[in-house]
Amino acid sequence: MLTIKGKLGIEDFYRIIFKEEAILINKDVLTTVENSFNFLSQFSQNKIIYGVNTGFGPMAQYKINDSDRIQLQYNLIRSHASGTGNLIPEQYVKAAMLARLNTLSLGHSGVHISVIELMTSLINKNITPVIFEHGGVGASGDLVQLAHIALVLIGEGEVFYKGERRPTEEVFKLENLKPITITLREGLALINGTSVMTGIGLINTINTRKLLDWMICCSSAINEIVQAYDDHLSLELNQSKKHKGQQQIAKSMRHHLKDSTLTRKREHHLYNGNNEVTIFEEKVQEYYSLRCVPQILGPVLDTLNNVEKILIEEVNSANDNPIVDVEKEHVYHGGNFHGDYVSLEMDKLKLIVTKMSMLAERQLNYLLNPNLNNILPPFVNLGTLGLNFGMQGVQFTATSTTAENQMLSNPMYVHSIPNNNDNQDIVSMGTNAANITKKVIENTFEVLAIETITIVQAIEYLKVQDKISSKTKKMYDDIRNLVPPISDKDVPMYPYVNKVKNFILNFEEEIYACKELN
Repeated sequence: MLTIKGKLGIEDFYRIIFKEEAILINKDVLTTVENSFNFLSQFSQNKIIYGVNTGFGPMAQYKINDSDRIQLQYNLIRSHASGTGNLIPEQYVKAAMLARLNTLSLGHSGVHISVIELMTSLINKNITPVIFEHGGVGASGDLVQLAHIALVLIGEGEVFYKGERRPTEEVFKLENLKPITITLREGLALINGTSVMTGIGLINTINTRKLLDWMICCSSAINEIVQAYDDHLSLELNQSKKHKGQQQIAKSMRHHLKDSTLTRKREHHLYNGNNEVTIFEEKVQEYYSLRCVPQILGPVLDTLNNVEKILIEEVNSANDNPIVDVEKEHVYHGGNFHGDYVSLEMDKLKLIVTKMSMLAERQLNYLLNPNLNNILPPFVNLGTLGLNFGMQGVQFTATSTTAENQMLSNPMYVHSIPNNNDNQDIVSMGTNAANITKKVIENTFEVLAIETITIVQAIEYLKVQDKISSKTKKMYDDIRNLVPPISDKDVPMYPYVNKVKNFILNFEEEIYACKELN
């Protein structure tokens, strides 16, 4: 069980969301939340506090009678639970709930302690609110998506429970759970923040790191099986360029290839006297998709590390409005709910993931085109040329999926549309950015699955299983357990692509390339 103390790291997030560890709220955190609630209860008397005794947004000019305060919070939750479109998968919703729970645990929101207790129970019991992709503009936070979570907390709406979509009321009765206590501003505190975009964003960063590790693995294996010269991965070359990411990628590829007998030393072949040669039959340098991997994946790694840093800062921040400060006995109004930090980072993330899908697609094309690699049959066809097709069909899938990524990688950050009677006159679209990035990541797992199968096919054709590095051999064995050699009998490929996609997405062991990429 992991104790929540008001500060989450990426490792904590991974353990709770991916490993489904139960959580316990630290007693000091509960005390902090209670103190915040008690302070706001007293401080708000005879004062105008936004969202306590006023309307919301442009309706804040209207004072709310004391007798209507509780109804105000219920009205807010119910009216804003208006999402549409595809359902957000349960894992991502759980991540959003954890992000919201952590924010409220900081004691800057003035919520009743029942909010913390019920959210903890829902997370531990894997009771997941039904929420939708469409609705958030990411300015006053994820109002619509978070309203669907709040709807469940007041005992309404729908949840996923043991694989079924069921009314919240039914599940609460089965689990003996009680709705939260609405007293002050619980409705506003629950829906006014960046927790959905942040929760989705953190899962996106974790999955992107998996993609990067597999991309290093595939890039290393291709350099190996085509017997590339290894100096483009050398310490000397890559240290001459002062980017940490590039140096780390090159180091990881050297680590992957350290026991390979296939990569070659330039000094053994080209530095020992070739004065009489006019045209070299073999390439003096590899194509960019093989030779420039550290320069391409280096900025991917550097960007990913920074995105992760910003999102962890966001998840540990007070991101609603107003902000309660018990120590200074004051309530501050502002805009911490604005999602620009997350929106911008999600746009950066989807750019680098799209670039990875482009690199994978080009490496795939290199393997499939005999005029480029000069060592493999067309489409790595292990059967009869003309009669069988090898990997020809799946290349179409990889190409079209990569093209979709290129289109989706256009930024959301600059797509602000004023709304809310122009109260929200510039918005972040952070939730859209996070969801689109999620789609780009899913697409890239598909492209990488196709590339991985093709690499294994190439190893099969070249019969170099005993010459490849131990890490490439591990990949070869793992994929061969899922996909048989595609040779003289063509078969539908989609089940194999999906099997490999799920395998690399859910791979739990140390990734073949290196586990130092952070």
